[in-house]
Amino acid sequence: MRHNGQMAIQSTPKTIKYKKKSKVKNDVIGYLFITPNLLGFIFLTLIPVLFSLFVSFTEWNIFKGFKEMNFVGLKNYISMFEDTWFKASIKNNVIYTLGTIPVTLCAALLTAVILNDKVYGKNAIRTMFFMPYISNVVAISAIWLALYNPSYGPINQFLMDLGISDPPKWIASSKWALPAVMIMSVWGGLGYNTVIYLAGLQGIPKELYESADIDGANWWHKLIRITIPMLSPTTFFLLITNIISSFQVFGQINIMTQGGPGTSTTVIAYYIYLSGFRYYKMGYSASMAWFLFIAIFIVTLIQWKGQKKWVNYM
Repeated sequence: MRHNGQMAIQSTPKTIKYKKKSKVKNDVIGYLFITPNLLGFIFLTLIPVLFSLFVSFTEWNIFKGFKEMNFVGLKNYISMFEDTWFKASIKNNVIYTLGTIPVTLCAALLTAVILNDKVYGKNAIRTMFFMPYISNVVAISAIWLALYNPSYGPINQFLMDLGISDPPKWIASSKWALPAVMIMSVWGGLGYNTVIYLAGLQGIPKELYESADIDGANWWHKLIRITIPMLSPTTFFLLITNIISSFQVFGQINIMTQGGPGTSTTVIAYYIYLSGFRYYKMGYSASMAWFLFIAIFIVTLIQWKGQKKWVNYM
C-alpha cells in the first residue's frame, strides 16, 4: 500500500506476535534485574517495619522470646504522653531542630554564594567544607569532646585568653550541653548543604545577574531579589531532608553526652534506643518510633502543601 508517496508496511499477525514476545522477554529481564533488590527490600525493610508496628501494640522483652509477648493495645501510645523522659526528648528535639536548621541553611547559602564567585582554590575549599559530612561520626564526636573539655579544651582556653574567667562547662553543664551538640551539628552539616546550594547556583541564568548589573543592583539586592528566590526549590529540598535528619540525630548524642546531664540532651531517637536496648521495652520503643514516623510524615505533608506559596519553580 502507498500513502502520501511513501511505502507503508502493514503489521501481520506474525509480526504482532513477535513484538509481544519481545516485549514480554524484555519485561522478564527487567524484573530479574530488580528482583535481588526487591527481595532485599521486602525481607530486610518492609517485613521488619510491619513487624515493628505489631510490636508497638505489645509488651515484649526481646530476650525472653515470642512466648513472653503480651498484647496491650494502645497502652504504649498512651503511656508516652505520661512519660517525663519522652516529653523531655520531644522538647529537646524541637529545640535542636529549630536551632540548627536555620543557622545551617543560612550559613551554607552564604558560603555557597561566596565560593561560587571567583575565589582562589575554590575546589580545595569545597572539599574541606564537605569532609566533616563524610567523616565518621565517632571520630568527629571524640574530637569535639576534646575541644569541649571544661578544663583543658582549646575552646575554653581561647575564651579565657579573651578574658572570660568562667567559660561554659559545655557538655558537663545541663545548660550548655545541648547547644554544644547543636554547634557541632551545624559544623558537620555545613559542607553538604553548601555543596547542594552550589549545584543550585549553577542553574540560575547568568542573564538575570547581567540585567541586574545594568540596572545598578548591588550584591545584597542580587542576593535578595535573584539568588534566594531562584534557589527556593533547593532550599525546600534541604529543609525537608534536614528536618528528617534532625529527628534522627543519634550518633553524637550517644558518643558525647549519652542523653545527659540529666535529660538535657535526650532526644527521641536516643530515647527509642534506650527503651529498646537498655530497658528491653521493645513494644514501648516501637510505639515511639511509629509516633516519630507519623510526626515527620505530617510535618513533611504540611511543608509539601505550603511549598506552592514560596517555592519558585523555573
